[in-house]
Amino acid sequence: MTDDLKQEFDGARIKHLHFKSKLRSFLYGSGTAEAPIRDPRQCSFGQWLTTYVLTRYGQLPVSRELDAAHTQIHLEANRLMDMAQRGQQDEAIAGMAEINRLADLITQLLRTLEDKIRTGR
Repeated sequence: MTDDLKQEFDGARIKHLHFKSKLRSFLYGSGTAEAPIRDPRQCSFGQWLTTYVLTRYGQLPVSRELDAAHTQIHLEANRLMDMAQRGQQDEAIAGMAEINRLADLITQLLRTLEDKIRTGR
């Protein structure tokens, strides 16, 4: 169980980093698909959150905090993507500071959730 849990959460952290990478690529003008960046339920982290965390541990307040932070990062990503599409690329790229703050919060919540599940508290 412990190794499986570690593997689940390590995979989630990778999915989370991949989201940031895709957003950054979009803001710098690559042809990255928009839907997984814009929609919190279409990104791989969001799918993991819905199918793994919320179905098994949705009763834990930290699970709901994680879901809310995940939704918030997508709202901010949408705002930055809209700016970039309006030609405000420099401003959008500067907005990555807020994405990084939210990403750090998500990472912290992931760590807290994993610890709670591991310890049963």
